[in-house]
Amino acid sequence: ATVRRAHAGDAPVIGQLLYDFNTEFGDPTPSPEANAARITELLAGGDTDVLLARAGEDPVGLAVLRFRPALWSTSLECYLAELYVVPADRGRGHGRALLEAAIAAARERGADYMDLGTAETDTAARALYESLGFSNREGRPDGAVNYYYEREL
Repeated sequence: ATVRRAHAGDAPVIGQLLYDFNTEFGDPTPSPEANAARITELLAGGDTDVLLARAGEDPVGLAVLRFRPALWSTSLECYLAELYVVPADRGRGHGRALLEAAIAAARERGADYMDLGTAETDTAARALYESLGFSNREGRPDGAVNYYYEREL
């Protein structure tokens, strides 16, 4: 796969991929068109990047990066909001290519930290993240467990 930074013209493809991702996992999702409109706004705002992976002309996955100023330094932090590879194209290295490109893109933007959340049951994603240096439970020097919380407001 080739991975490149997306632009506003890619919004319909991104909207469909996000719709497919959420639908696959039974999560509520706006329509592909509504997703595309929102992605267009976020890309224009400058604090979101989307990376697209393609195999030939076919989109096979994406990574959505959200940037924020770091609290304790003048650098940025990057949140990997979404990493998705279409089911038919999994196991071919597309997720790794996307994540490696995401790390490089975050560094290029000046980020010195990246965080993400994933389900305990998503062992393939966890193995990918850990293989590229992300740590969770066993990764802490003191052996403490990290937790990721969320709440609707």
